[in-house]
Amino acid sequence: MRSVKVRHKSNTAQYVMFIEPNTRGLVRGSLEVICGSMFSGKTEELIRRLKRVRIANQRLLVVKPAIDTRFAKEKIVSHDTNSFISTPIQDPQQIVALAKDSEVVGVDEAQFFDDSIATVCEQLAANGVRVIVAGLDMDFAGTPFGPMPLLMAKADHVTKLHAICVRCGAMANYSYRIAAGEDQVLLGATDSYEPRCRQCYHQP
Repeated sequence: MRSVKVRHKSNTAQYVMFIEPNTRGLVRGSLEVICGSMFSGKTEELIRRLKRVRIANQRLLVVKPAIDTRFAKEKIVSHDTNSFISTPIQDPQQIVALAKDSEVVGVDEAQFFDDSIATVCEQLAANGVRVIVAGLDMDFAGTPFGPMPLLMAKADHVTKLHAICVRCGAMANYSYRIAAGEDQVLLGATDSYEPRCRQCYHQP
């Protein structure tokens, strides 16, 4: 896998841009996972890869959980307002039928699905489909979120993205909830969450 490194201004960490492996024309399924905190650019990176797929004229299916209605019902939308047409689904098993003729399947907000999403993705990859999944790796309490650990363990490639801590400017990998509520799922954006580094997240 080739990569392009871009140095962050705030520190010496580097972001490695994912470049698709060259399979020399062979049909090989794979599972790619894009993870990180809120505001780290997960959906933005997913959309970037999906646009490359569309330019290549590959047969593409994009899905998201029906529960995600923050920006649009039938689109995945990044915080930068970039969007891509998607199909809302309730159950990961729906993907199997929807992806019957697809070469590439994109999944956004995968943390909202149950663990069966990992089985479905692995089944698709075994059948030669390239699967690209994006989701939060931790919830607001700093706990691994839903099926994401399972997906990351089974993935061929994992890309972990970071936001910038709103308190100190360091790399952030936690989603700190500023809105009231203890439920694990609370849909929101900057009105409900802010990215924080480890130190600022654990400060009183």
